[in-house]
Amino acid sequence: MSNLLEVRGLVKNYGGLRVTDHVNIRLQAAQIHALIGPNGAGKTSLVNQIVGEVRSDAGQIFLKGQDITHWSVAKRARAGLGRSYQINSVIPEFTALENVLLAVQTAQGHNFHFWQAATSQRELVERSDAVLELLGLLAVRQQRVSNLSYGQQRQIELAMAVASRPDVLLLDEPMAGLGPAETQHMIEVLQGLRQQFAILLIEHDMHAVFSLADEVSVLVYGQVVLCDTPDAVRNSDIVREAYLGDEALNA
Repeated sequence: MSNLLEVRGLVKNYGGLRVTDHVNIRLQAAQIHALIGPNGAGKTSLVNQIVGEVRSDAGQIFLKGQDITHWSVAKRARAGLGRSYQINSVIPEFTALENVLLAVQTAQGHNFHFWQAATSQRELVERSDAVLELLGLLAVRQQRVSNLSYGQQRQIELAMAVASRPDVLLLDEPMAGLGPAETQHMIEVLQGLRQQFAILLIEHDMHAVFSLADEVSVLVYGQVVLCDTPDAVRNSDIVREAYLGDEALNA
């Protein structure tokens, strides 16, 4: 099976500090690949390089077999990369529908000045509603985001990433700040998305990682020290020492 996303030997230096050290990652269709590691390991820096927000010093990035290493953020997004952030990027004054509609507009190349006209365009609204339905959010489509729970806000941010119809979703700690019930619901949402999108998941919640991932890469000081199945990672002495600890691994 061919790789949808392939990272080869990616390197990023900030002065004398190497934050990404010859990282290799492969992601196939319908696969969830989790990227774990301690704070400061370079996880978000790596994702920033993949989406083009940070230029790499060495290495290559391939999307659907095409070298995108030197492409802009916008061109990578149009080619099939979708991304959510560790901190909510929703617009709290907008409704759930308006947030997703804005993402749909952006994906189609419109800009914010088309906003008023877009609300009356049936095709865009129907597409936005389809995304909200996919994530189980239709019931709150007309509610202002600021009035929703934090877990629902995280789901709306995910809906905005899905709205661009990517081939690959890069999710930066979607469980961050969620309680146990909200985390379990998010796990179920991501399980439902896996047949439509390949997902690279940065996550600290080990229950979520072991519930979702087909493969796990462990990043320590910018290097992948292990890439294997969740069971192999859970039982790795190297990983226990470097990052997780018995309590986290047994979560």
